[in-house]
Amino acid sequence: MFSCNNGPVAGRQNITLSLPLALLRRVKRLAAEREISVSALMAEALEQLSDQGDRLAAARRRSLAAMAAPASLGSRGRAAASRESLHER
Repeated sequence: MFSCNNGPVAGRQNITLSLPLALLRRVKRLAAEREISVSALMAEALEQLSDQGDRLAAARRRSLAAMAAPASLGSRGRAAASRESLHER
């Protein structure tokens, strides 16, 4: 499906990026080395960044859930020894 006026083409949306010239030159060089377009390179990089954010959010949820329901250490909430007995010399 093609659309005029810069509309979506087959589920894609054009965007405009403003990059420092030095960065743009490096990005173009990297894309050329990989034999892909700058657009494809940026899509890959943004996909990886998005996936990384998703994994980080999932890890955070797991960590918070683990802290909310800590594993039993077998002490049933009682100290096995007194402070004094642990520090006797």
